[in-house]
Amino acid sequence: MATRLAQLLSPSRVILALHSAERPGAIEEVSRLLEGHPDIADYSRFYSALLARERLDTTCLGNAIALPHARTEHVKRIVMAVGRSNVGIAYENTPEPVRLVFVLGTPQSDPGGYLKLLGVLCRIFKSAPNREALLAAQTPEDFIARLVEFENQILGAPPA
Repeated sequence: MATRLAQLLSPSRVILALHSAERPGAIEEVSRLLEGHPDIADYSRFYSALLARERLDTTCLGNAIALPHARTEHVKRIVMAVGRSNVGIAYENTPEPVRLVFVLGTPQSDPGGYLKLLGVLCRIFKSAPNREALLAAQTPEDFIARLVEFENQILGAPPA
């Protein structure tokens, strides 16, 4: 996989205490972390594409995790931001509240990169201890370190 989680996330793109308890507000709160990102050519159009995708079908994966995403020409390379909710976010058609929101933007020209990243994230999320560790992380740096550790367990350490 060309893009690793350590390359996608920085502490400034992780919120550990989302304010909104409703899906639209939470998605906006997390996606705003990507505003001004150098790999987003047009944030407002990216955000519009994100909302349009969200209207098609729920992006809730289960296990209290949602993955709102957009594949658009307004993104140059894959970007990601994460929000965690302490109280949970109401998502339609899912009985449990969402606690982790991973917003992804991918270029239309790289569907393979998105699918590989999604595959790794789903393998990470499948493990209850991994989910619990992400929910227990005390700082954005700790959250990222745990994600990277889980990714390395799946893919092996990246080449030096």
